[in-house]
Amino acid sequence: MSSISSSQTMPAAAEPSKAPPRIRRMQITSLCLLVVAGVINYMDRGTLAVANHRIAEDMGLSLGEMGLLLSAFSWSYALAQLPVGAMVDRFGPRRLLGYGLVFWSLAQAAGGLVTFFAQFVLSRIGLGVGEAPQFPSAARVVSNWFPVSKRGVPTGIFNSASPLGTAIAPLLLTQLLIVLDWRWVFIITGAAGLVMACLWFMLYKDPANMGLSAEEKAYLTSEAEEAQQKVTLGDWGKLFSYRATWGMIIGYFGNVYLNWVYLSWLPAYLVNERHMSLSRTGFMASVPFFCGFIGCLVAGWLSDKIIKRTEASPVRGRRVPVVIAMLGMAAFTVPAALVQDNNIAVFCISVVIFLTNAASACSWALVTAVAPKNRVASLGSLQNFGGFLGGSLAPIATGFIAQYSSFVPALLTGAAIAFLGAASYFLLVREPMEQA
Repeated sequence: MSSISSSQTMPAAAEPSKAPPRIRRMQITSLCLLVVAGVINYMDRGTLAVANHRIAEDMGLSLGEMGLLLSAFSWSYALAQLPVGAMVDRFGPRRLLGYGLVFWSLAQAAGGLVTFFAQFVLSRIGLGVGEAPQFPSAARVVSNWFPVSKRGVPTGIFNSASPLGTAIAPLLLTQLLIVLDWRWVFIITGAAGLVMACLWFMLYKDPANMGLSAEEKAYLTSEAEEAQQKVTLGDWGKLFSYRATWGMIIGYFGNVYLNWVYLSWLPAYLVNERHMSLSRTGFMASVPFFCGFIGCLVAGWLSDKIIKRTEASPVRGRRVPVVIAMLGMAAFTVPAALVQDNNIAVFCISVVIFLTNAASACSWALVTAVAPKNRVASLGSLQNFGGFLGGSLAPIATGFIAQYSSFVPALLTGAAIAFLGAASYFLLVREPMEQA
């Protein structure tokens, strides 16, 4: 493994305390756009989970086939992470996220037009490819516009879109399902993404295209200039020589695997295993993900506070909350699987989703602390690749385990994988990488 430098380990006091007005406006604008785009992103990927009972009846799909359909998105999303991070670093988040929005929205709308299983799989694959730039682009936006010691809160904010979108999906989409055919749900959410693409292109700019003043450049310091250096294939490949890269790939696998057990199967689990009605499921399935929304915001704020109050390095300050949260995910999944009372089960699931999203927010903040400045999106996409290998396996494994046994061993398997992910972060992600 390559040597490691502590050059990124800097005290928060070295950072400017106040952003110039135009940079501050772009910080606020970009975060608002990222949150809205992220909510649409997660509503689109979660539409199948919310409607899977209706879709399975309409198209005659088994639990195993539905697991394969649910995982088609994750496989394409995971594989697309390999090139997309380097593309974001090279061409900028404005273009990559904007074009991604258009592509994934068309794929989402196509899901409402399918007539047989293979077409549906292709539409989900297209959705995964199109959505791939979302979080690497968001990490690069934060790296471009925020100093390193102040990235926890904005990272928590853009990550909060994932549980917020997932929480809104059961409430909104269940109501649409009650009054409309499931196909219209896909078409309507696809149209919303096309509107968002127009807003992104209109309002967001990369720093290189802003014509920054001397004061603005001084605030961003040399980080903005270094981050604009074009990443090469050699730069990207060198990331694999660090233990930290592998620790983040394996660790995020554990996080996203357990998250996708709930993300893809929670509504069906509540209906099939715990015998809730469809109307009650819409509410009960949304509660844990509202807790996840709070978890993202709390985690981002807390990791910044850890760095400032303990004078720890950014890497340690971001890593410790990840490990603690993932251990909690594993611990609370056990009673969630075993208790008989539905309310207690949903409470435990809510704690797990809170901790899952807290860990995810800190994991993305950890990327900005570990990565060389011109490879933030590249490292973030590799971590996300590992995560969505887990996200790809989780729906399939859960579906087949539930089909041949029950959801209980499926949940306990997710808890064990989350525990191993926490160990990977703790043992392998120790210091920042050296600058190129």
